[in-house]
Amino acid sequence: MTALTETRPGSRLHYAWIVVAVTFLVLLVGAGVRATPSVLIVPWEREFGWTAATIGVGIALNIFLYGMIGPFAVAIIERFGLRRSVCGALLILAVGTAATSLMTAPWQMVLLWGIVVGSGSGMVANVLGATVAGRWFARRRGLVLGLLTASSATGQLVFLPMLASIAVGQGWRSVSLVVAGATLALIPLAALFLRDRPADLGLPRYGEDAVTPTPVLTENPAVRALRGLRIGLRSRDFWLLAGTFFICGASTNGLIGTHLIPACIDHGIAEVTAAGLLALMGICDLVGTTASGWLTDRFDSRKLLAWYYGLRGLSLIFLPYSFDYSFYGLSLFAVFYGLDWIATVPPTVQLAGKSFGEENAALMFGWIAAAHQIGAASAAWLAGMVRTESGTYLGAFVSAGLLCLVAALMAAFVGRKPGEPALRPLPA
Repeated sequence: MTALTETRPGSRLHYAWIVVAVTFLVLLVGAGVRATPSVLIVPWEREFGWTAATIGVGIALNIFLYGMIGPFAVAIIERFGLRRSVCGALLILAVGTAATSLMTAPWQMVLLWGIVVGSGSGMVANVLGATVAGRWFARRRGLVLGLLTASSATGQLVFLPMLASIAVGQGWRSVSLVVAGATLALIPLAALFLRDRPADLGLPRYGEDAVTPTPVLTENPAVRALRGLRIGLRSRDFWLLAGTFFICGASTNGLIGTHLIPACIDHGIAEVTAAGLLALMGICDLVGTTASGWLTDRFDSRKLLAWYYGLRGLSLIFLPYSFDYSFYGLSLFAVFYGLDWIATVPPTVQLAGKSFGEENAALMFGWIAAAHQIGAASAAWLAGMVRTESGTYLGAFVSAGLLCLVAALMAAFVGRKPGEPALRPLPA
């Protein structure tokens, strides 16, 4: 361990990469726990007689808190440390998911899956990846952020086939216990290997030669988070980034992550097969979002966002028609859409850093990510309402696609002042 924690001539591995590896696993499992209700919608409908709209309330609250906790999570990590904050969040997730196996009423589903799991997963969301990338890396930050973002998005998808199989074969309560056990198993790993900052080990950040002293923070986490929001609300760039990310959330985990499996079942595609499509998206996202981080280190982030949102919008408009081509059409959609699932995060974080300063990038991204989850929560609820009222998701899919095209246009105006070209260079 000592050899890994020192940076000397001949050292092969900076401890930053160990922190990244552990954070990758935490984000992977944490996001998978948050997304678990998507495979439980149909079992809950069958056992309890709950409607998609009723279940959508709990899922919407889960997604909403997953985002709204983000900026406060950044401030809590700054105040109490990375290791203690992550271990506490994992414990909340383990207890909350285990308790859901005992629920019998809708209010219990809303309390446990919505409030408890939503709050715990919000502590180990994309803001955690942004914090680790900023603290530990001076170089390759975009690549690291892309990798960690991919783990978060992939975690929402890759576990779903296994969980769907467990739900079909052993019942949905077994799913709750499995995800609780997986979360609990991560706590010792995080406690042993996570470190708050490189300076705690006498190391510089990756890519630097000098050790950056650990700042002493005494400000109340809630006060710091709210002060960041107040600054953001006065900024045009904040509204543009938050607006595009609202649409990002509505078009990803709010709509597809929550409702693709029920939509496939509506078209006669088996639940496990539908979950496999989400897993395929997750694998493609791991490639696409990691590549997005690499591209963010090299190209204009606004142009990247415009391409990402534009292509996603076209794929969502195509989705209702892909059911006509059975599983092959959906597979094509899964690959194309999965590459773009959440590739928007690395360029959005970079733009937040340019607009508000690198030291505030994680906090301000926390509020921008909150808009993402508000959009996701809205889509999760509204799409459930659309399905309940019309019996089809057609309107939800097409509307989300059109919104993505609007987001592509909005991204071009970040950093632009009146009278200037839409894609002028941002300040360094």
